[in-house]
Amino acid sequence: MWKKTVTAVNTFLVGRSSGVKEMWGACAVRPCSTVTSPAARMTARQAADFWRRRFEVKSMTEPDLSSHYIIAHVLGAKTIQSVDPERLSAILTQEETEQIWTLCMRRLSSMPVQYVIEEWDFRDLTLKMKPPVFIPRPETEELVELVLKDLQRKNHGRRGSPTCLEVGCGSGAISLSLLKSLPQLTAIALDQSLDAVELTKENASRLGLQDRLKVYHLDVTEDAETVLKLCRNVTALVSNPPYLFTEDLSSLEPEIFRFEDHAALDGGKDGLKVIQKILTLAPHILADNGHVYLEVEPRHPGIIGQWVETNVKQLHLVKTHHDISNRPRFCILQRKKSNVHTLDLD
Repeated sequence: MWKKTVTAVNTFLVGRSSGVKEMWGACAVRPCSTVTSPAARMTARQAADFWRRRFEVKSMTEPDLSSHYIIAHVLGAKTIQSVDPERLSAILTQEETEQIWTLCMRRLSSMPVQYVIEEWDFRDLTLKMKPPVFIPRPETEELVELVLKDLQRKNHGRRGSPTCLEVGCGSGAISLSLLKSLPQLTAIALDQSLDAVELTKENASRLGLQDRLKVYHLDVTEDAETVLKLCRNVTALVSNPPYLFTEDLSSLEPEIFRFEDHAALDGGKDGLKVIQKILTLAPHILADNGHVYLEVEPRHPGIIGQWVETNVKQLHLVKTHHDISNRPRFCILQRKKSNVHTLDLD
């Protein structure tokens, strides 16, 4: 989502104050741990420039956007380019200055800006964010679009309410976005993290969608029997599961490695530990001709197709979609009509 706005944001704040260096020269040379609010008054533009430079010195990722999003948040806006230019040129209050300092110091610790400002937009929703719950990425918005398109097509003119199951709900981004777009839909969301379950419930309540969403603290790799009891005849099973190869975790950006839940990222040695469990359970959860929608690592689609063909006869890979960067990112699988069969959970 940051990448979508970087050009507009940089263009909007090209004007830099010549007084910034003089006003804040003293604190600009101190170590980050001792940066304190300057005695001099300053504008939002000056604050944005000062903190951009501080973030650059510390080699923070996307220093411009880090500064801009935090200051926009303090000013009550989504993005800094949406703030009135006169407001950006006005002197900040002491309270605003202190709040900016507090939030920017958190960012200097490598805390993701989504956690710093405690919210983030996903499609047309503003979601509460709390560490260590997984932060939704732009690719997952593409996954939601795929699911929406299929559900709208399949249920056009039909009676009855479709049901969606989200495995690994995090902040609730997928389920809540689907519920917001499809008033006839009901949903079930699962996560192995209690923090994620509580945050999903909080976001559902904030959005007025709690009556159509059931949220459970369950791990599909450990609680398969309970999952099967709670989830039956589901129209769509959707998941952005942990799919990173364990060996790749150490190469993650500090923002991700230090603050986000590793259990939401680590898919095991081949990245398929949770994915294979989901696909094993899927035929016993889905209604006839129901679909599984997965966001996966670009190396996975071919492997998944072969694995399902060998190990899950009731499913077949329908299609692989590429993401906006043209990487094979999304797998759609369908449950075949079949006779009743049993599942070995061992």
